[in-house]
Amino acid sequence: MSADLPVIFLVEDEETFIEALEIGLKREGFRVHVARDGAEALAMFEGVKADIVLLDVMLPKISGTDVCREIRKKSQVPIIMVSAKGSEIDTVVGLEVGADDYIVKPYRLRELVARIRAALRRSSLTPTEIEEVGIGTVSIGDVSIDPEQHIVTVRGEVTKLPLKEFELLYVLMANAGRVLTRETLIDRVWGTDYYGDTKTLDVHIKRLRSKVELDPAVPTRVATIRGLGYKYEKVVA
Repeated sequence: MSADLPVIFLVEDEETFIEALEIGLKREGFRVHVARDGAEALAMFEGVKADIVLLDVMLPKISGTDVCREIRKKSQVPIIMVSAKGSEIDTVVGLEVGADDYIVKPYRLRELVARIRAALRRSSLTPTEIEEVGIGTVSIGDVSIDPEQHIVTVRGEVTKLPLKEFELLYVLMANAGRVLTRETLIDRVWGTDYYGDTKTLDVHIKRLRSKVELDPAVPTRVATIRGLGYKYEKVVA
């Protein structure tokens, strides 16, 4: 098997899922490494050198959400969380701890592969490809974002952002003063073939506000335009 194939780190404890996914994902052109509990996942993570992590929420020893949280402390690798649970709170928790996407069991392999490939395409973009206008560094008030160096500065301090939050902030700031519909933001940040729902966008907006707003409960920079989408204000009070 070619070493150039994308590596999926599958963290799953149900053997029936592991066997089916290994067969299906290898057939689709991926290499697959498997961890069967949260502790094993964290021990293996750096050695696997994954291109993407497929992470079950309900794991023995250490939960999937805690695994995701720990991975995010040291890596921006795309993470898709998987769970048999489908409630909104479960989805939000997964995204809050840094997951890029969330899929609920049972799912079709075709849908999962589409999400994996979309996430891999987004993560492989060069910084200047994030926004087609390619206008480089954007500064508004005390927030600055540099796509070439992947640096965000807020009130004079460098702020680390996961890839999706970085892309979302850049699209918003590069189009400051313009209302961007929810569909436009999802297309630009997650891709036109994104299968998920719009609550993913809402959670990422909430996380962005916690990092760039003086008071996230009363946002003055990332404004909600009810019924349409969001806008980054050109002038910050």
